[in-house]
Amino acid sequence: MSNETSITLIDKVSDWVVSQALTNIDLEQLVDGTCERLAAAGVPIMRVNFTFSVLHPLYEAKGFHWRRGQGTTVDIYRHSDGENTRFTESPYFHLVNHNLQHMRRRLDRKSFSDFPILEELFEEGITDYLAFSRNFEDTPGKGMFGSWSTAQESGFSETDITALLRIQKRLAVTAKVAVLKNLAQNAITTYLGKDAGSRVMEGQIRRGDGETIRAAIVMGDIRNSTQMAEDLGRQGYIDALNSFFDNVASAFSDAGGEILSFVGDGFLAIFPCNSNTKAERARACQTANDAAYRATSQMRAANAERVARGEAEIKYGLGLHIGNVMFGNVGLEDRLTFSAFGSAVNEAARLETLTKSFDSHIIASDEFRSRCEGNWRSFGRQTLRGVGQDVEIFAPAIGECDKTKCTGPKIIEQLPLSDAENVVLLQQAKSA
Repeated sequence: MSNETSITLIDKVSDWVVSQALTNIDLEQLVDGTCERLAAAGVPIMRVNFTFSVLHPLYEAKGFHWRRGQGTTVDIYRHSDGENTRFTESPYFHLVNHNLQHMRRRLDRKSFSDFPILEELFEEGITDYLAFSRNFEDTPGKGMFGSWSTAQESGFSETDITALLRIQKRLAVTAKVAVLKNLAQNAITTYLGKDAGSRVMEGQIRRGDGETIRAAIVMGDIRNSTQMAEDLGRQGYIDALNSFFDNVASAFSDAGGEILSFVGDGFLAIFPCNSNTKAERARACQTANDAAYRATSQMRAANAERVARGEAEIKYGLGLHIGNVMFGNVGLEDRLTFSAFGSAVNEAARLETLTKSFDSHIIASDEFRSRCEGNWRSFGRQTLRGVGQDVEIFAPAIGECDKTKCTGPKIIEQLPLSDAENVVLLQQAKSA
C-alpha cells in the first residue's frame, strides 16, 4: 500500500528550494536537501540522479546521485571527444535526440527492454522511472538532466508526479543560480589563480586594491622559444609549451604555490609567507625549492620521451628569489590584472635569464639559497640589470636535483566518457 504524498509538505519543500537561491548553498547540498525533504514529505523516491553542465577548464559537468538511506555522491565529468555506446542506448540520449523534456517507464518484464539501464534498475527493485531534461538557456548543453525512481509496488501516483515536476522546475531555477556562482568562481580562479580569484570575488576589484606581502618567487621560461616555434611549427610548439607547463609549472601549483600569470612561454609563481617570521620565510623557500627539484625531474623524464620520439629537448630556466611583492590590481580603470609586482619580481626574472649563461636549470639568489637545505654551488657575484648592486647567485650542486625521484612525466589520466559528458556533446553536435 502506497503512502499518500502530502501537498502541504510539498509546499514547504517548494518554499525551501526557492529560498536557497538567496543563499550560498552548493549543488550537492541543494540536491541532498531537496531529496531528503521530498522523501520526508511522502514522495516515494528511492534513487535520484541530477547532472548539471558547468563551465570549468577540466570538466564538462557534475553528477549527483542520491539513494534513500545512503545520501548523495558526486561525480565529475571531464571534457573529452569520445563516444559511448552505452550512452546512445540510454534514456538521456533519447530525451536529447528527440527534444523531449520527460520520459516515463513503468518497469516490469514486459515494458522495460528498450533501454538496458532500466533492466539494471529493475533488478535493483525499481518499479517506476521518470527521466527529464531542462535547459537553463537557449545555448545547447547548458542545463539540468536527471531521473526520479521509486521502488513502490504501484509506482509513482499522479500526485507524486505532479509534486516531482513542480519541485523539478523550482530546483532548476535555484540550481541555475548556484551554477552561475560556480561559473564565476571557476572562471576567475582559472584565469587568476585560487588566492587572487578569492580576493576578487570578495570585492577587491578596483585598481590599486591589494597589499604588500613577502613571498618566495619563481620565474620560469622556455629557452630559445623563438627558434623552437620556427623549427617545430604551430602545433609542435603548442605541444612543447603544454609539456613545459604540465611538467614544470604544475610542480609549483601542486606544491601549493600560486601561479599568478602565464606570460608567453613563461610563468610567475609565488609561495606567500603566512607571517614574516624566520621560520615562515624558510618554509616558503624550502617548499618552492622542493617543487623546483620536482619540476626538473619531471621535465627530464618528459625530455627523454621526446628524444626517443626524435623530437628536440625542451630547454628552460627557473629563477628563485624571496622578497616583498605588491600583490593586487593594476591596469586600466576598466581592464585590470591581479598579479605580483615589484623589484623582487624583477630580480627573479633576471635570475631566470642567467640560466642561459650557466650550466643549470635553476638559479637562486643568496637570500633564497640561505633559507633552503641541500648543497649549492656559487657562480660568484653577478650584475642583474636594474639592480643597484652585484648579487651572489647559486645553483643546486651537481646531482642535487636527482634526489627527487620521478618515474615519468606528469600525465593527466584519461577516463571513459560519462553520460553527462555525452549529453553535452550530443546537444552541441545538434546545434552545429
